[in-house]
Amino acid sequence: MNTPNQRPRMAVVMAAIVMTMRSAVGIAYEVIEVANGGSIQGEVTLGGTPPPPKDVEITKDQDVCGKTAKRDESLVVGENGGLQNVVVSIVNMQKGKSFSAIAPVLDQRECRYDPHIVLVPVDVPLRILNPDGILHSVHTRSEKNPPVNKAQSKFKKEMLESFAAPEIIAVTCDAHPWMRGWIIVQEHPYMTVTDTVGKFRLDLIPPGEYRLRFWHETLGMLERTVTVLSGVAVVVSIRWEQ
Repeated sequence: MNTPNQRPRMAVVMAAIVMTMRSAVGIAYEVIEVANGGSIQGEVTLGGTPPPPKDVEITKDQDVCGKTAKRDESLVVGENGGLQNVVVSIVNMQKGKSFSAIAPVLDQRECRYDPHIVLVPVDVPLRILNPDGILHSVHTRSEKNPPVNKAQSKFKKEMLESFAAPEIIAVTCDAHPWMRGWIIVQEHPYMTVTDTVGKFRLDLIPPGEYRLRFWHETLGMLERTVTVLSGVAVVVSIRWEQ
């Protein structure tokens, strides 16, 4: 039996083990109180004439998936050239606000992924739902995390998967090849996805100079240097040339 004096020592040892494990996968993020942080907001647009929307053919399970083609979400351009589904993140963030308490969810509804891009904190379970009543297959392509390749039958309405290392992971359904999405595993909460008109916002950022990264599955990656001041909203506009 552990004595009262042993328990604090064991707690210190366990804390050291946890910190070592987190360092092993490159995670050094520290949650602190951000009393008077700044913010970064703006928009991402696509330069030139946007390409016409593409559709993907529905080849099976049309009673559930639909009989008409679905929109290809790999390049979605909204009003005034606003570019949707751009992941905006601060690079190598060391400390700041806590993660959202809302559990991440990837829904497979009518044979498409909702959302197309889901942000998942490291080691936090991702709820993968199947309300369609047909067989889906969750197949991830990853390098830093063990790949997932699991069938999700109509009887298995929910699966839980977690990821130990930050990574951009493609996810597909082997049963329905037009289903394509992305799981973005985060080491810190300063990350978001542009909305239907290309807008984004990051809040409660400690003052300092940061590298801001923009990633798009088709267009690639851009970076900008941004200086954040206390209580000030920095506006960043990106025009992505084709």
